Amino acid sequence: MEERLQKIIAMAGLASRRSAERMIQAGRVKVNGEVVTRLGAKADPDKDLIEVDDRPVGREEPLKYYIFNKPAGYITTLKDPQGRTTIAESLGSLGVRVFPVGRLDRDSEGLLILTNDGELARRLMHPGFHVPKVYRAKVKGHPSDAALKKLRNGTIVLGDRTVAPAEVAVIKKGEDRTWLRVTLFEGRNRQVRRMCGFVGHDVLKLKRTSYGPLRLGRLASGALRELTVEERRALKEAVGMPSGR
Repeated sequence: MEERLQKIIAMAGLASRRSAERMIQAGRVKVNGEVVTRLGAKADPDKDLIEVDDRPVGREEPLKYYIFNKPAGYITTLKDPQGRTTIAESLGSLGVRVFPVGRLDRDSEGLLILTNDGELARRLMHPGFHVPKVYRAKVKGHPSDAALKKLRNGTIVLGDRTVAPAEVAVIKKGEDRTWLRVTLFEGRNRQVRRMCGFVGHDVLKLKRTSYGPLRLGRLASGALRELTVEERRALKEAVGMPSGR
């Protein structure tokens, strides 16, 4: 049953309701990986992953790590108030609550990491850890050398900030299409699509093929598998965490 977040935190013995409200307003509380700052927000402690300072609230659960090949047309969230199709509908019952690390937009596909390890998720998404994310993008037309240079050298402004330099390589060209391999070291909203649109080449298809040391490989669209011991170790080492955690 859904309850107000401050009540859940207080009932877990972490703080008084008044202190819990201050935690929420300070951005210290997450629900399913998303920071929640609205005091009226509710969650279900039996279904949602609730964290304070990246530590789960409520029952203790083993840390789990999965790789998921997100199909196009799915929202990267576990619940959607608008009733759109979410990735939760492809996950089935895992026995533990996990959440996606970062997002892929609705029209994009490819590699998502799912975990209940809040500290690992925070580090993977933080640009300071410089974790590369590789995408295969099919764009309209044939980008010129000048356009490719702009994509690579960090001179593109999105919103009020300049993007970080990216690695961009031409994979192949079609009659009126070009396939690019784009490597990002930050994770801004719809970044590949916005960057390519900035230089005049709209993205027709976008797929994330790797995240740090993880590779999508031959995992089928909509399929999920647990990370191997070696993959978990490599992922944690990439962000400076003890591999045995």
